[in-house]
Amino acid sequence: MKLIPTIVFSFIFINAIFSQNKEIDEVKEFQAKLTADYKDPDHSPLKGEKLKEFQGHEFFPIDLNYRVIAKFKKDKGKVFGMKTSTSRMAQYKKYGTLSFEINGETFKLNVYQSERLKKSDEYKDYLFLPFMDQTNGNTTYGAGRYIDLSIPKGKTIVVDFNKAYNPYCAYTEGYSCPIPPQDNFLNTEIKAGIKSPKKAN
Repeated sequence: MKLIPTIVFSFIFINAIFSQNKEIDEVKEFQAKLTADYKDPDHSPLKGEKLKEFQGHEFFPIDLNYRVIAKFKKDKGKVFGMKTSTSRMAQYKKYGTLSFEINGETFKLNVYQSERLKKSDEYKDYLFLPFMDQTNGNTTYGAGRYIDLSIPKGKTIVVDFNKAYNPYCAYTEGYSCPIPPQDNFLNTEIKAGIKSPKKAN
């Protein structure tokens, strides 16, 4: 009979390891695809010499402490113009609020829905999470980073900062990139996801 608790514990431990490995593999796949897309002339925002010079993205080491289960609260926000890197005002609606903990601290971020993208079948469930943190301008791009999410079916949603990526404006000119609203500044260092773009030698 004493073996039963040991067997149960071993099963839980093995299952936890399997789950972690799966989550790490998902991040690796996301990051590899992001680099591959930037190297592919058919998908890359880079052209000409910038495409030739691109050596790949640099990421923080994968850290599952930055993969959080956030509480999701839907919002009846109005459509507003989100500032961009140009004079254009991107039309978004605040779709909800995410509450979560990182390293024992509680944070909140707003998540948005694009008025333009929601009209297409492909992006009707797409949510946009732009954010800034204390790494911006140092190890990460100064104007913030993005995370792609989907509308959750329940009251929680997984936010994996290991999948944070840069706007196109971090690499090249000619794009109009949304700038994270002030409410989406995290007063901490998010040492996960993509780093500042590598510069060509």
